Amino acid sequence: MPLPLYLLAVAVFAMGTSEFMLAGLVPDIAADLDVGVGTAGTLTSAFAVGMVVGAPLMAALARNLPARASLLGCVLVFLASHAAGAVTSSFAVLFATRVVAALANAGFLAVALTTAAALVPPDRKGRALAVLLSGTTVATIAGVPGGSLLGTLLDWRATFWAVAALCLPAAAGILVGVPARPGPRVPDAGPPLRAELARLGDRRLLTVMLLGALVNAATFASFTFLAPVVTGTAGLGELWVTVALVLFGAGSLTGVTVAGRLSDRRPGAVVAACAPALFLGWPALALLADRPAALLLLVFAQGALSFAVGSTLITRVLYAASGAPTMAGSYATAALNTGATAGPLVAATALGTPAGATGPLWVSGGLVGVALLVGAALGNPVSRPAT
Repeated sequence: MPLPLYLLAVAVFAMGTSEFMLAGLVPDIAADLDVGVGTAGTLTSAFAVGMVVGAPLMAALARNLPARASLLGCVLVFLASHAAGAVTSSFAVLFATRVVAALANAGFLAVALTTAAALVPPDRKGRALAVLLSGTTVATIAGVPGGSLLGTLLDWRATFWAVAALCLPAAAGILVGVPARPGPRVPDAGPPLRAELARLGDRRLLTVMLLGALVNAATFASFTFLAPVVTGTAGLGELWVTVALVLFGAGSLTGVTVAGRLSDRRPGAVVAACAPALFLGWPALALLADRPAALLLLVFAQGALSFAVGSTLITRVLYAASGAPTMAGSYATAALNTGATAGPLVAATALGTPAGATGPLWVSGGLVGVALLVGAALGNPVSRPAT
């Protein structure tokens, strides 16, 4: 894989850390800025919605700019928004910085996905995507627990400064290692924006976007509410929450790496093998959550299966949107983050049911089940050759 892909993954690591880190910082932010915990929690929603809206918007605005300039601009805006958030004493300003950071993150990821696809031969998009997504999975292994620990030892502002600092090597790497234009596979005189947007009328593209959103919704439905399962249902101490998150992240990295080597040539086989296991794994986790050893083993397995299936589906979005060279990455980003937004919202409603803390796990199983039914009803679109 080309070196620029790994430089882009560094930025994805910083942005992934920022996206997930608030889970452990919300109480401190609420106390420091004199707002309720629920109000502080809207910072997470603001970021997620900004990602969904920002992906196509930012990609459209940046489509006529050189890739390096677009990526560098997004990283610098992301850096500045975290620096501003770290020094403000106003919740409204902090909220605004999260929206701006989400827009920059969405724009970066949309352009990075398109750039990654153009840096490699047409039949290696899956491996390129795996390298990019490894930044997100490493964020769940190291960045998020590290950010939480830094916030505990110092304060939440230190975590914001740390994310801003991570952007500096990413920006330098992009400036030095990423070509202004990724290569001849994305011609300067590409299709007009209207033609690229028209690809959204393609049934196969919409189907794989929907499937990707459903699987990602299942992933974040349980990931978001994993802590109550660990400390409540399993009866483990607070330290084990970090252990569980690291195991989920390690599984995610394993899944995305293995699937990345197969998703270009045999996407149907990856989904056929992993999706049913993913579907069965969530209720199994719910039923065995009171057994710590089984819980931790299944957390790793579900992380691996979730990202194996999810990354394969997002790769197929890039293939299906090949007629939209500057917007394809935004369609993949929107699908990912629609799931990341909707999953926790649906899962939260299950916490008040008799299932209690394991309710989100059952929701995740249901969401994967819906994805399997949709895929079967529409003729397994993942297995069809790319057009």
